[in-house]
Amino acid sequence: MDLLKQLAAQLAIAISQAELYQRLQDANQELKRIATLDGLTLIPNRRCFDEYLECEWARSVRDRTPLSLILCDVDFFKLYNDTYGHQAGDACLKKVAAALNRSVERCLGNSEEWETGEVPEDENLFLAARYGGEEFAVILPNRDAASALRAAKAIRSEMESLKLPHAKSGVSKYVTLSMGIATTVADSEVLVKLILAADQALYRAKEQGRDRIVLS
Repeated sequence: MDLLKQLAAQLAIAISQAELYQRLQDANQELKRIATLDGLTLIPNRRCFDEYLECEWARSVRDRTPLSLILCDVDFFKLYNDTYGHQAGDACLKKVAAALNRSVERCLGNSEEWETGEVPEDENLFLAARYGGEEFAVILPNRDAASALRAAKAIRSEMESLKLPHAKSGVSKYVTLSMGIATTVADSEVLVKLILAADQALYRAKEQGRDRIVLS
């Protein structure tokens, strides 16, 4: 009888330890997830963006496949904050983040819209992230400039459908985005050149009047 009690006690301890281990595993997974998300928009943050882009750059070098990057900036966002307040500004950024995900996912999920013929295995792979402040970024692995342009147009169309009022915008009565696109087949060049090319294209989009898409 004592032996049975001892076995039962040991079994209870083992079960308790297993449950505790699983809880720790779940907690660690949740902490890891939180560490890669932007606290406001709940899309991937800059840290996640950097890690994902570096990974896809390495794959582009290995497989000699194209890699595209879209940088987006909310036009006249400071004036938006000044006009509607920071809480409204936060709500605006959340809606922009959701619009990025929706539009690119819809575009990637429709092979006819991409007009690329054969659909690659990683058809639906992309990362939309908050790059910083009112800037967002979309990483498009295995996508050329034409495909990236279609994705950017899908984003612009989604933003137009939101019709977020912006009384102080210099280009529209609604919230708009300026976008810069860069595409490369990675080789010995450094990764920062892709980011710089997209950033320069974004700068030209702003310089040319905003609310537009510019290819590097």
